[in-house]
Amino acid sequence: MFGNYLIGLREGLEAGLVVCILVAYLVKTGRRDALKPVWAGVAAACTAALAFGAALEFGSQELTFEAQEALGGSLSIVAVGLVTWMVFWMRRTARHLKAELHGKLEAALQTGTAALVLTAFLAVGREGLETALFVWTSVRAAADTGGSAAPVTGALLGIASAVALSWLFYRGALRIDLSRFFTWTGGMLVVVAAGVLAYGVHDLQEARILGGLPDTAFDISTTIPPDSWYGTLLKGIFNFQPDPTILQVVVWALYLVPVLTLFLAPASRQGRRAPAPDTAR
Repeated sequence: MFGNYLIGLREGLEAGLVVCILVAYLVKTGRRDALKPVWAGVAAACTAALAFGAALEFGSQELTFEAQEALGGSLSIVAVGLVTWMVFWMRRTARHLKAELHGKLEAALQTGTAALVLTAFLAVGREGLETALFVWTSVRAAADTGGSAAPVTGALLGIASAVALSWLFYRGALRIDLSRFFTWTGGMLVVVAAGVLAYGVHDLQEARILGGLPDTAFDISTTIPPDSWYGTLLKGIFNFQPDPTILQVVVWALYLVPVLTLFLAPASRQGRRAPAPDTAR
């Protein structure tokens, strides 16, 4: 639940901030007539995300076991790629997001209603599709341990929290350091994504696309039983498996160590450069 709460909160907050910026700009510039197309684009993006999730869930049920594992493993890797790109992109552009969106919205206002709908749809749709894909992979992982409801519940709670925070941002009742927030949540998501990647590799091994399924790196099932509360907690947060294959452990380490190092490195450099703009002002 925690991993999906985190993805729902972060992706939802990104989408919520985008909507807040678009709506605030239109209200402040006296273009309330353009609010309906923006909300129409947001609604279309939410509908597309739900349809995508439903297609993944119900479409995969008609496949054979090996085909399901192949699809699940492939999409897990895609989900990890999207989440990794997302955390680095937001880390880099968070400070300039408002100006970038204002420029796109101004161009859309000059073009017409369809452009407004498309701008809102694209701005929100990316987060929606990423969330649907990431949650679907977590639901499949949780189904193996009999807890398929937890990922959906966590994601819904995260999205609900994001909606509440976005509303408070818009009303000016809440101010937080978004750069620091996205740094901490991004770092945690990299750890979660490493577990999803390892799970995806295991799926591909079960689909016989990758070898090494019998080669177990270690087995601590007696120390950390998968059905224990702490085993379930580790499974839910990190996609922990007490008996991973050697390939899973290697892929997990090769992803987590360099990606987390690269993600956290810019934070220290930005921190050292931070006093310069203050001196200039």
